[in-house]
Amino acid sequence: MAAQATKAPAEAGHQPTTPETAGPKEGGELGNGLRPRHLTMLALGGVIGAGLFVGSGTGLRVAGPAIIVSYALAAGLALLVMRMLGELAANMPASGSFSVYAERALGKWAGFTAGWLYWWVTVIAIAIELIAASSILHQWLPAVPQWTFALVALAVFTIANMLSVASFGEAEFWFAGIKVAAIIAFLALGVTAMCGALPGVHSPGLDNITGHGGFVPQGWNSIVAGLLAVVFAFGGMEVITMAAAESGDPARSVTKAVNSAIWRISLFYLGSIAVIVALLPWDSAEPGRSPYVAVLDRLGVPGAGRLIEVVVLIALLSAMNANLYGASRMAHSLAARGDAPRALLRTSRRGAPRLAVAASAAFGFCSIALDHAWPERILPFLAKAMGGAMLFMWLTVAVAHLVLRRRLERDSPEALVVRMRGYPYLSWTAVVGIVTVLVLMALDVKARGQLGWSALLVLVLLGIAAVRSMPFGSAPKGRGELRDQPRPTRG
Repeated sequence: MAAQATKAPAEAGHQPTTPETAGPKEGGELGNGLRPRHLTMLALGGVIGAGLFVGSGTGLRVAGPAIIVSYALAAGLALLVMRMLGELAANMPASGSFSVYAERALGKWAGFTAGWLYWWVTVIAIAIELIAASSILHQWLPAVPQWTFALVALAVFTIANMLSVASFGEAEFWFAGIKVAAIIAFLALGVTAMCGALPGVHSPGLDNITGHGGFVPQGWNSIVAGLLAVVFAFGGMEVITMAAAESGDPARSVTKAVNSAIWRISLFYLGSIAVIVALLPWDSAEPGRSPYVAVLDRLGVPGAGRLIEVVVLIALLSAMNANLYGASRMAHSLAARGDAPRALLRTSRRGAPRLAVAASAAFGFCSIALDHAWPERILPFLAKAMGGAMLFMWLTVAVAHLVLRRRLERDSPEALVVRMRGYPYLSWTAVVGIVTVLVLMALDVKARGQLGWSALLVLVLLGIAAVRSMPFGSAPKGRGELRDQPRPTRG
């Protein structure tokens, strides 16, 4: 944190700080303790979660082997968003990420809406992941109440996030490392079995792909249904661009992390799904049961169910840790722009926004009591409340990129340290793709309710933003990130 409190907060592109000599100040800057290895693993860990390890079974049952096409379409859309977000973060590092970019591109109302939408959806995700993780631990140790596991887990991660950004980075680095190692081991074992080189296991060849009704056994419409089932598994990648603002060299760090993550995510997601499709008959997949467990059982791996349970638990804790970080940084960013209480600007000696962390963890603690009072009811309700909010945020990223990239090229083209190839065609492709998915959700009976909840939340936030923009409801301006656009830092 800078020694002088009069400097603009981290949204304006903070300089290296000296935590040992700085004290907690209102409006203080965030730390810069994240390293490139933290960002690289954070990018991977943010999207490799329980949605892949468990949710892929639902998609396989819906679309059969053609689910790999659904995953390819979803991955392509997600990676376009990551590329656009990475370019903006490299040129304009800000811990508020796409909320800041939306404000610069479209106006204060857009930044307010995008920021609070992300914060609300993220704290709900924290509650969902907390409840799911504690239920796994309770199954292992039924004598211990589930709420005890949830309380301890959330308290540990809240304290870790309050200590310093380096504490968060190290925890997420090792969590993501375990998930990546599990995927690599699964790929190696699966490819060996597909080649017929695994002792005692007969290679199915193409039987599971072309048999059992063929590659598209449920009809071509099932690819669309599969897309709606799996696209949400790619959420969470935006946290890397928030974290880039707390690294020593944001432009270089985020560029390296995004480039590395794009091909690795493609490999891990599409590669592991291809192995599942090849080794597991699609009609034997059970929604709610991990297809990874089913494949390992067929390969004769002892304790496959418990191994995947451990990986899923780590994935849930990792996602909860990353979401707590993302929500707290968004709260800090909103406070810096006058869109949240100024108390959330306060940072510790090491640049950790402790009050923002506490505020973001508060709903998680409330969810423990709610789940205890109404077990097995609160989790489905919270999941429905999240709905398609992620797609609205992705749409914000794409539109902001179209506006800001054009503005940067017009005003200072030489200052662009990172350029997205295929602009503006790929940016427009992302916009069309996201809108198409939203329309498909509206036409799908099962997804329509989720979309409705998300649309209602967006409308409420837009209404609040409209009231705030009126003379009697206008809020004081934040301390600085939008008055002067920060100069890009060359990597």
